[in-house]
Amino acid sequence: MQSSPLIPIARQLSRELSALRWHTPSHVYNPLEYAWSGHRTYLERYGTQTGRVLLVGMNPGPWGMAQTGVPFGNVSSVREWFGIDARLARKLPAQHPKYPILGLACGRDEGSGKRLWGWAQSRLGPPGRFFERFFIWNYCPLLFLAKGRNLTPGQLAADEARALDAACDVALERAIAVLEPAAIVGIGRYAEQRVRACAAPGVPTAYLPHPSPANPAANQHWPELAEHALAAWLPAPTARRKPRPRR
Repeated sequence: MQSSPLIPIARQLSRELSALRWHTPSHVYNPLEYAWSGHRTYLERYGTQTGRVLLVGMNPGPWGMAQTGVPFGNVSSVREWFGIDARLARKLPAQHPKYPILGLACGRDEGSGKRLWGWAQSRLGPPGRFFERFFIWNYCPLLFLAKGRNLTPGQLAADEARALDAACDVALERAIAVLEPAAIVGIGRYAEQRVRACAAPGVPTAYLPHPSPANPAANQHWPELAEHALAAWLPAPTARRKPRPRR
């Protein structure tokens, strides 16, 4: 398996974020540490090609990347579609009882990942067909928890947000330089904002609504939203053959 130039970028980002101090969240999970096996496999398998469309997510969900190390990494998708053996390190961070880290043994689905990868599979088939055209990088690799709920980076205190953005901006800029994307798409408004701040001059940027179940528009017709936002880089839909009438 070919090594990815994204690996040292992810490793450095992980070290820098692990050195930060937090006061808003009660728990912070860094899957680039304890779920590095799955993340490394994802980068080695899919993070080497240049000239694709770079899709940038926000940060892990508690039942997705926080379990597998794969962006939007819904457990069943990682196990059955990607075929990635996302093993966990022996040492795990302090965990909130509501959000245990179970890896591939987790029986919960992550709504965002199930929706995104389910669409990719139905639209393009095997993972290789998707990654010929696209690659997904999460802007922030950390999961934040407070008072028994998941926090987004935008809900952190101002000092925490500044420190987070300083590290994640540099990592995204380095990833963009390595991948030389044809375009960059922010998944959700927060990611779109960071994409526009970090994109190299002349690289087109776009917005894709987040597939989270918390997004009412996504719950109604997210596949159509994805088709619209990514139309310029998708193959023409395959027309379904009508069954021949029986004689």
